[in-house]
Formats: sequence, structure tokens, C-alpha cells
Amino acid sequence: MILANVRARLRGPDCRVVLVALARRDPAARARAEQRLSHEGPDGLLDEPDLFEALLSYRSLVSPSALLFAYVAVRHALLAAGVDDRPLADYLAALLLEFGRQDRAHRAQGVDHQTYHYLVEIVNDLAQEGESGVRRFHLQVHLGNYSLWLAGLFPDYVAVRRRRRGGPDLPYYDALGRSGFGGAADHALAERFGVAAIYRLAAERFPAVRQALNRLSDRVLFPNLVTEDRLLRSL
Repeated sequence: MILANVRARLRGPDCRVVLVALARRDPAARARAEQRLSHEGPDGLLDEPDLFEALLSYRSLVSPSALLFAYVAVRHALLAAGVDDRPLADYLAALLLEFGRQDRAHRAQGVDHQTYHYLVEIVNDLAQEGESGVRRFHLQVHLGNYSLWLAGLFPDYVAVRRRRRGGPDLPYYDALGRSGFGGAADHALAERFGVAAIYRLAAERFPAVRQALNRLSDRVLFPNLVTEDRLLRSL
């Protein structure tokens, strides 16, 4: 199960990379960042306004870890979209890292014989589950996760499928994603695992979160891609 645990897995070397990256961008920034670290802890340091750009331009034998880059990228993308919630950023960073492994994005759980390539497949399986079963919970979570993964990181793929095959548009993904996270937030297991508030916020702010990931994808994953939909997203 995906949990908001990326920040907890960061270590001392990650903080050192942050300090060096900020200092290279602005020599006076290191002292300011060290002071913020001592007063606010790692969370304050990771919120330094120039940090994402500093990591993007960082060149060294010691690169930022995947954990560090994922959290900072997502956190700053959400902040730019007006979504200021560290646990949500932590969860989404964990989601991106987890779904980037092999075919994990197509499975409701890490070890699962069933794979899903379309949201409607998840919806159909949800219709056959009971109201409070464990499988239902994992399917609801996956509906939210997979909707955000596809529509957040691959909006141009969604647009191409819509034009060529009559596939659904982004509001469809928003609606199903909100439904998945909203249903998962109300399940007893969400409280047990400490993710109910994260799911609830993801449901409430799903379009804004998806748009934040759109901009992150455009900037980091597909920086050289030019499409009509991307131009419209930038307006």
C-alpha cells in the first residue's frame, strides 16, 4: 500500500545536497537555508522557494536522490497551484515513485494478479464488491491513484486517445479520481492507515492537483514536446 513516507526516508546526505544546490544557485542562500533548517527542521528547508530550480540545474558526482527530487518537485508544483499540504505532497511523491516501477500502475496492490488498463475496468470491479470490504478499499484507492497518474502525468496521451478513439477527456478523469479518493477516505481502513485526511483532500482538490502534475510533467518529463493541448494548458 502506498503511504506518505517519502520525507521519513530522507537522510542526512539529502539535506547536504539541498544546501549545496542552493549555495550554487545563490552563495548567500546557504546561510539562510542552514538557519531555516535549524529553526524549522527539514520541512522548512525543503520549502525553500528556489530549491526545485536548484535541483534541476544541479550538476555533481552526487546527484539528488529519487526520494528528494520527487518530493521537492511535487511539493513545489502543489504550492504553485495553491495546494499547501505536506502530507499530500508526501503521498503523491510516493505514488509517482511506486507507479514508476514496472507495471505497478496497473495493479491495485503491489502483489495483485489483476491488472487494469482502463478506469472503467476498475469501476466495473468496484460494482461487484461489497460496501466495506478490503478489496473495495484498495480498488477505490487505485481508482484515485490511476486517474491522477494518467491525467496528471500524461495529459497529451489522454488528448490523443480522445481525438483518435473517442476516449474520455480530462474532466472524466477528474470525476472518477475524486470518486475514488472520496470513497477511500470514508473507509475504515483509511483511518487505520492514517491516510483518510490525505484521500479527502485529494478528492476535494483533485482538478488543482491534476493541473499541478500537468505542469510538472510538461517541465520535467516532456520538456521538448509541443502540442495544441499543451499550449492551451499554459494559458
